[in-house]
Amino acid sequence: MNGIGAAASPAATPGAGGNFAALRAVCRELPGICKFRIGVFMTLTALAAMIATAGVAIPAVHPAPLDAFFLVLATMLAAGGAGGFNQFHEADLDRRMPRTCQRPFAAGRLRRSPWWLALFLAMVAAGTAIAAAFLNAAVALHLFLGAFVYAVVYTIWLKRRTWLNIVIGGASGSFAVLAGAAVVEPVPGPVAAWLALALFLWTPSHFWSLAIARNGDYVRSCVPMLPVIVGNERATRIVLVNTLALVAVSVMPFFHGLGPVYLVCALVGGVIFLFYNLEMLLRPSAGAAMRSFFASLLQLVLLVVGAVAGGLALA
Repeated sequence: MNGIGAAASPAATPGAGGNFAALRAVCRELPGICKFRIGVFMTLTALAAMIATAGVAIPAVHPAPLDAFFLVLATMLAAGGAGGFNQFHEADLDRRMPRTCQRPFAAGRLRRSPWWLALFLAMVAAGTAIAAAFLNAAVALHLFLGAFVYAVVYTIWLKRRTWLNIVIGGASGSFAVLAGAAVVEPVPGPVAAWLALALFLWTPSHFWSLAIARNGDYVRSCVPMLPVIVGNERATRIVLVNTLALVAVSVMPFFHGLGPVYLVCALVGGVIFLFYNLEMLLRPSAGAAMRSFFASLLQLVLLVVGAVAGGLALA
């Protein structure tokens, strides 16, 4: 396994056995390298947007199961390629943070070979090509833009330069929503637009909650996350204001026909997230910030469930 394989070990077995062991090591690491969990979240938001857009369409549209399959495949490939590039490029930063120092490239379990760059580029290209061939050009464009924003705009240009990194970089998640909606309507309708804006606003509140809890890590890594620049107290107030805007935006699809189930999910998720934002403000601690972080995940899950349930009910 030259180039793309696991880093050499003094105890490595030579010959075919050693190559097979290295291949297995790479396969074990691949989901983590490609940020599989983030890819799953992005794919779920894309599917939810597809179902919601189909439900509110007049007349209602029923996407074929193959459409959902190709959307899942294309989104996972594009998100995985972008996520893998992020880990490859940020290995030096990851080494400085306890939360990330055991990632494969940071810990030295895998070599940072140019072959990895080729693989990540191929994954994004494959996802884009699958979307263009089996869905439509609008889906392909949104998936490509999402990967480009995350890998290039966020990872290369903004992460180490400005506190706006996660604000602008958050557009990568919005493109997943627009990609899902484009399976049904290549030009985004109001429901897709509001859902994309909701995800855009969700990302800063989500990530800044984590950054408040892990402020010291970002200081040591010289990454200018908002809490590093303005301090935890002011950052917490900004998170609260941003979350209020998020909740207001997240209910808007109801007024464009998505239905009461969606509204209930959006309100419940929003109230829970705001509650933990307030706890973080009134009783500041790393634990409170982490509870706000996990509450943001619950809110996203409820938005996805509500969009799927609302869309299916209408369809």
